[in-house]
Formats: sequence, structure tokens, C-alpha cells
Amino acid sequence: MANTPSRENKYRKQTKQDLFEHPDFYCVDDLLTDEHKLIRSSIREFVKREISPYIEEWAQASHFPYEIVRKFGEIGAFGPTIPIEYGGGGLDYISYGLIMQEIERGDSGMRSTASVQGSLVMYPIYKFGNEEQRTKYLPRLASGEWLGCFGLTEPDHGSNPGGMVTNFRDMGDHYLLNGAKMWISNSPKADVAVVWAKDESQRIHGLIVERGMEGFSTPETHGKWSLRASTTGELVFDNVKVPKANLLPNKSGLGAPLMCLDSARYGIAWGAIGAAMDCYESARRYAAERVQFGKPIGSFQLVQKKLAEMLTEITKAQLLNWRLGMMMNAGKATTPQISLAKRNNVQVALEIAREARQIHGGMGITGEYPLMRHMMNLESVVTYEGTHDIHLLILGNNITGIPAFGG
Repeated sequence: MANTPSRENKYRKQTKQDLFEHPDFYCVDDLLTDEHKLIRSSIREFVKREISPYIEEWAQASHFPYEIVRKFGEIGAFGPTIPIEYGGGGLDYISYGLIMQEIERGDSGMRSTASVQGSLVMYPIYKFGNEEQRTKYLPRLASGEWLGCFGLTEPDHGSNPGGMVTNFRDMGDHYLLNGAKMWISNSPKADVAVVWAKDESQRIHGLIVERGMEGFSTPETHGKWSLRASTTGELVFDNVKVPKANLLPNKSGLGAPLMCLDSARYGIAWGAIGAAMDCYESARRYAAERVQFGKPIGSFQLVQKKLAEMLTEITKAQLLNWRLGMMMNAGKATTPQISLAKRNNVQVALEIAREARQIHGGMGITGEYPLMRHMMNLESVVTYEGTHDIHLLILGNNITGIPAFGG
């Protein structure tokens, strides 16, 4: 691993002036280390240079810029918490959150590409895989040489993943995999897929499926109004022969993929607030510039009310994220705590996007401003990695001790 980039190389200090504004009403920056700020500045500059100038065109054209995968690898956006010896960043969870926040300020679909790679592909291979699997897959995924996806959701099993029907049988020298997954980010371009399937005893296991295996296909999903710059598709398995060496050996059962979802949901909690920040800053600037009745609309009480409420919710979410990140660093964050943050922050971001669109009036529906794109993206974010209502039920179960799923 002598050629693995160092942390300093990945998150090098930027020399250009950081032109992105950053709402920080409660001085959360005082809680961050110099390394945290350096990482955030580096990713912010990257987004400003490589994503923001092009994202509206990509979204309008429903185009996934595949070249961004290698660039994400170079900047260290893939697997920031994975150890350096496997190509990751060796960073803490606050750093991971800040990276997701800054990428989603650019676009939720771009953040989805990065968070799926890190939390849903690299994380299970590192956590549940053996040393041979880690050394084979993780460096290539970290660098962006390979793109990965995560196969859990099925056509008839979304919020109830334990009901999955995708299955594999032991054929002696290999496994035979059959079934289908859908709503899979990255799948049409993915080189590898971490797929969850049931064995003959109905126990769930993770399998690494590689592009090129006979019977494995990845049809693309078209006609999306949301996450249009992200690529989404299916995973179809028709008697796919999977080598036994591709079974993740260190954990089985539904708890394994749910652990991956906890990591991804944590990143979403930070990312969604990045989108909210972008909407808030656009609305604040527009309110100062747009003149009606002879004065800027920012002088009107109702516009000030909207801006004040946006800033309040962003500030609360920033503090929530920081505290949750500290608990993640200590290994103490629970699934319900992560659910609270994901649910709250995505809902807040969606409401901020809608209010910001209103401040922009008719201009808010155009691609000249990011509001409608963020709003449409967040309609997916509020659904995936656990719907808004499922997270309510996770919290309700924790509060009462009574599961209400399916009730």
C-alpha cells in the first residue's frame, strides 16, 4: 500500500479564496478542529470548481457525469472513515459529516454517489469482509477506479427489507444467486455491488457481485424528477454464479445491512443541511437584491420571518449533527438517535427549500437558482434510507418499547 495517498495529500490546503458563505450563527466552528476546517474548505472548493458550475445543466439533461467518480476519489470523498492502509481517509465522523454537507450543498445526487460508495459499499466490505476482500476492493473503490452500489431494496420490499426474496443456493464450488433489487443508486455504472440475499435457511448474507458475471444486469431507471444528476437503476440476478470467496463472512442477518444504513443515514443528516444552507444563502442574497414597492423585499416582515426561521432550523441541525458526530466517534450513537437526525434534518431542509423558492417568486422555478433542484432532490432524500414515517416508528419503538411496524 506504499502508493496510498496520505491524508495530507487528499485534503490539501486550498490557496484560492473560499467564496462560499457559511451560516454559523452559534459559532459551531469553534467546536471544530483545524483539520475539520481544512477538510471542509478543501471539499467546498472542489464543489465550487467541479460541481456548481455544471450541476444545473446535468440535472436538466438527466446526465450523470461519470468523470466525477475519479475526482471524488482524488479528493478523498470515498470512505473518509476507512483506514488509510485500505485507501480511505482515516478520518473521524465529524470530518465525514462535513464532507457530505459540502457535497450536498452542490447537489444531493452527487452526495448520494459519494455516500453510497463510502457507507454502503466500502463500509460493509471493511466491517464484515475478510482481509482478502478488503485489500482487493477497498483501494480501488477509494480511488474511484471502481464504482460500487448497495442492493437491499426490492420491488415488493422497501420499508420491510426482511421480507426480501432475493436468494442464493450453495452449489458446492459456488453460490447461485437469483432475484432483483430496485432504486439502486450508482447501479448502471457500478463495477461491484454489495447484495443482500437469503440462503437456504432464510438467513440474510452479504455477497459481492462483480460486473461481468453471467446473468447479472443493471437496467437504468429513467423518467426521474429527482436526483437527476445521479444514476439509478436495478440489479437483476438470473442464475448468477458468485464465487464463495465473495461472501462477506463476518456478519449475517438483517442487522448487517441495517448497520450500513446507520452510517449512510448519519451522512444524510449532514448532507441535507448542506442543501438547506445553499437554499438559505440564495434566498438571503435574493431578498437583499430584489426590489418591490420601491425597496428590497428583505425589508418586509414576512420575508424576514422566513429567513429567521431558516437560520434557526439550520443552527439547531448543526448542533444536532455535531453532537451526533461526537457520539459516532465514541461508538455510542444508537440507531434511534441517528434516525432522529436523519428525519429532522431532511424535513427541515425540504421546508427551507420550499420557503426559499417562495422568496424567489417565479424566478425560483428556473434553473438560474438551485431551489427547485434541491427541492426535488430532497423529495427522494426524505424517502430513501428509511422513509420519514419509518424513522418516526423507529423513534416510537424506542420511546414506548412497542414496535408499530406494519401496524
